[in-house]
Amino acid sequence: MRLPRDIPLESVLDSVAEGIFTVDLDWNITFFNQAAGEITGIPPDEAVGQKCWEIFASSVCDGACPMRPCLKSGLAVRNKSGFLLRADGEKIPIGLSSSPLRDKDGKVVGGVESFRDLTPIHQLMQKVEERYSVEDIRTNNPHMIRTLQILPPIAQSSSTVLLLGESGTGKELFARAIHTQSLRRDKPFVAVNCGALPGELLESELFGYKAGAFTDARKDKPGRVELAQGGTLFLDEIGDMPQPLQVKLLRVLQEKVYEPLGGVRPVAADVRFVAATNRDLEVMVEKGGFRQDLFFRLNVVRIDIPPLRERPEDIPLLVSHFIRQQNSLKGKNIRAVSENVHQILFRHAFPGNVRELENIVEYAFILCPGEMIHTEHLPEYLKPQARGEPAAHSRPAEGSGSVDMLGRKRQAVLEALKRNRGNKSAAARELGISRDTVRRILQRGGAK
Repeated sequence: MRLPRDIPLESVLDSVAEGIFTVDLDWNITFFNQAAGEITGIPPDEAVGQKCWEIFASSVCDGACPMRPCLKSGLAVRNKSGFLLRADGEKIPIGLSSSPLRDKDGKVVGGVESFRDLTPIHQLMQKVEERYSVEDIRTNNPHMIRTLQILPPIAQSSSTVLLLGESGTGKELFARAIHTQSLRRDKPFVAVNCGALPGELLESELFGYKAGAFTDARKDKPGRVELAQGGTLFLDEIGDMPQPLQVKLLRVLQEKVYEPLGGVRPVAADVRFVAATNRDLEVMVEKGGFRQDLFFRLNVVRIDIPPLRERPEDIPLLVSHFIRQQNSLKGKNIRAVSENVHQILFRHAFPGNVRELENIVEYAFILCPGEMIHTEHLPEYLKPQARGEPAAHSRPAEGSGSVDMLGRKRQAVLEALKRNRGNKSAAARELGISRDTVRRILQRGGAK
C-alpha cells in the first residue's frame, strides 16, 4: 500500500508519537519530527543540519550508538535502551531503534532512528519497586554533581553513611540511591523516622519484641532491624532519637548484635545503616544532646546536601522534571512556566526546599488550564504583593533587584561556560536554558 500522492511523508511522520530523525553518512541531521522536538526539548528547525550527537545527547552516543553498526552492516538494530539529556538538562529514559536508509539502487545513504520517552513506565516501575538510582537525582549544581560522582563507590562500600541537609532536600532519595547502587540492592530497604515515634515505641519498632515482653505482647513481633536483614536500614531524623536508645543503637553498630524487648539472647544484625538529619549533630554533641561515640560511628561517610536556595541553577531543571511528572500523572500537556514565574521562583528562598517546589508545581497544575503556568496559577504566598510589599520568604535585597538578577544570571552563565570550555550549547544545557538565552544574558552583561 502506498501513501496518496497529496499527503507529504513529513506530515505523516510529524503525526506519530515517537521521536524520529534521520542522518546522512556524515551524521548530519536531515529530518527531525515534531515528537523528537518535544522529547528532546529542541525545535526541529534548530536540530536539522546539526551533528546528531550534539542534539541527541544520549548515553548511547559514547560507544553504544545503535546507528553506527546499523550503517556499517546495513541491518536494523532494535529495542535498545538508554538515557537522553534534554535541552533543559533533564535526563530521561528512552527506548530506541535504528534502520539504514537506502536510495532507489539499494545503496545505504543514511539512517533513521526512532525513540520514545519511557518516563511514565520508568516512574511506574519506581512506584512499584521503590528503586531510585543516581539518575533520579536531578541537579546542575557543581557541588551536587561531585557528590553524585562519588556516590557509586560509597554505595559499594559497607560503611555507614550520614546524610546532612534541611528538610525537603531529598535525603531519603539519596539513601535509596545508595541502597540501589550497593551490593545489598536485592535485599530490603527499610526506612524509620526516628522523630515520629516516642522513645518506647521507637525501641520496639527498631528491635521488635518477644511474646510476654509487656501486657499486650501476645506474640513475637519483628523489628525494623530484622526486617532489613541483609539490606539497608535508613534512620531518618537521627538527631531526634532519645539518648537511652542511642546507647542501644551504638551497640548494634559496634557489635552487630541487638536484643528484642523481652529477649534473653543477642541476635546478629547484618544491616547497613544510613542515617540522616536536618539538625547540627556536632552542636548537639557539644551540648550533650547526642552521644559523641554514636556520632563518630555514624559519621564514617558524610554527605552534605545543600538547600535549594544555594543551588538556584537546579530550579529550571526541577521545574521541568516536575512538570513532566505531573503531566504523566494528571494526563495534561503543560509545557513550561512563564518568565515571570521563573523570576519569582529564583527570588524565593524555598524554606521547604525541593519538596516545596514540587508542591508549587502540583498546585499550579490544579489551576492551569492551558500549556503555560503563569503567576496567577501560583500559590498566594508566592504572588507579587498588591501593595508593593515583598513576597513572603523572598531573598534579602542586594541593591537593585533587576540589576542583581542580571548579575547573578551572568555570573552563572560565565561559570557554566568556564566548566564547559566556552561551549555555549553545553553551558545552556547545563543551566537548563536555551542557547539564545545564554547569548542574550552575555550581551546584556556586556560580554560576547
